[in-house]
Amino acid sequence: MAEDLHIIQGTKEEQYQALIPQIKGLLEGENNLIANLANMAAALKEQFGWFWVGFYLVDQNELVLGPFQGPVACTRIQKGRGVCGTSWAQEKTLVVPDVEKFPGHIACSSLSKSEIVVPLFKNGMVWGVLDVDSSDYDQFDDIDQHYLEQIVALLKIV
Repeated sequence: MAEDLHIIQGTKEEQYQALIPQIKGLLEGENNLIANLANMAAALKEQFGWFWVGFYLVDQNELVLGPFQGPVACTRIQKGRGVCGTSWAQEKTLVVPDVEKFPGHIACSSLSKSEIVVPLFKNGMVWGVLDVDSSDYDQFDDIDQHYLEQIVALLKIV
């Protein structure tokens, strides 16, 4: 297991390409889901400096706050509510350039301006979401979607 993270400068794509092997190293040999989610959130926050990076995990008919990096967050989100709940319900990644324009957006922080939410799948079912918020508008795009979907696919759950 690698415990050092090397922050890479360069284009967004170069940063992701350098980060993925480091995340693989963090996950290698560790079977504890919470530890892996925590390290993944920390690695993403450290590399990109986003406002908030974390996970919500499915618990019956709600998403419940999991490991994260950033300010205090909403604890529970119902399926179909906000960006996270909608991503879960639609089973797809959502890129939101301006959260204030998203119908039903849940404002855990007024400082969040844009967001990307990536569902986590096992056996075709969503078991959680990766939620990333930025304090800048239009922070996320197809490059983020492509690489964040690859990164969450590295998670193995029992």
